[in-house]
Amino acid sequence: MSSLPASVAARNNDLVDRRVLVVEDDPTVLEVASSYLSAAGFLVDEAVDGFAALDAVRRSMPDLIVLDRMLPGIDGAEVCRRLRGDSDVPVILLTALRSEEARIEGLESGADDYLTKPFSPRELVLRIQSVLRRSLDALTPEAPVHLGPFDLEPSARIVSKNGEPLQLSAREFDLLSFLIKHPSRVFSRDELLRLVWGWDIGDRSTVTVTVRRLREKVEGNPAEPDLLRTVWGVGYRFDVDTEARP
Repeated sequence: MSSLPASVAARNNDLVDRRVLVVEDDPTVLEVASSYLSAAGFLVDEAVDGFAALDAVRRSMPDLIVLDRMLPGIDGAEVCRRLRGDSDVPVILLTALRSEEARIEGLESGADDYLTKPFSPRELVLRIQSVLRRSLDALTPEAPVHLGPFDLEPSARIVSKNGEPLQLSAREFDLLSFLIKHPSRVFSRDELLRLVWGWDIGDRSTVTVTVRRLREKVEGNPAEPDLLRTVWGVGYRFDVDTEARP
């Protein structure tokens, strides 16, 4: 294996000792990914199938999971679905399936991000750093936001609707909190990729799927949304009745 680039090998002080679980049945991919992540300062745990992944999460809750889509036992999408039953740990899915339908299925299972194989290990490190830095930013004291029926507590990473906390994945929380802070403004998918995901270039379907998942959790009727609206040909707008309270 080639030596690690200095920019990757340099430890990021703010992310040192964050725990990442890498779930991959290909020993070469597992070795390369783990080596790059260790060099970047992460604590790395490994699993080679879906059942071992779920067991590893129970034993030592990671800060982020890198999860292969195609695994023996139970596949990555099913692992992600089971995790989402009681956890919002960020998940980055690795997939050799290049069709849009396959990518969307992975995102709809609850993944926060994905990389298509073959991928750059350096890009994997950067994606992980981006996701984890957002959770660190949330620890910076920030005033709660109240908007209609929604209450946002940024430091606790909690959004409640009518007093009931919403069960959100990491990316769903990032998107909803951004929209709560910027109501009634239209954002294109490219703008949301840049402002919420931190990507200059990315797959717009990532935004589409996350919006769809978010609507299922905040709308009375997700098929006819009256909060997270589509502005055809432009993007999305978050419309909230500021008088709406139970």
